[in-house]
Amino acid sequence: MVEELLESLRCPEKLVPLRVASSEEIKALNARIAKGEVFDVGGSKVEEPVEEGLVREGDDLLYRVQKGIPILIIEEGIPL
Repeated sequence: MVEELLESLRCPEKLVPLRVASSEEIKALNARIAKGEVFDVGGSKVEEPVEEGLVREGDDLLYRVQKGIPILIIEEGIPL
């Protein structure tokens, strides 16, 4: 992700900075998804693995990045 874009993005709920999720975080999240243990903020079960994501400051929520586009919708955030 372009550094200038990342610097300007904020969590839409708390308005705090975001950072790129590490490969370890993605791997751990995908393991939980495969077990059927993950629900997004809106209550929907997350069934598709995450390829990329942005984690908000506090490391408690991830927003997916799909085809290079951050999906910054609170209800689609994934608790970590």
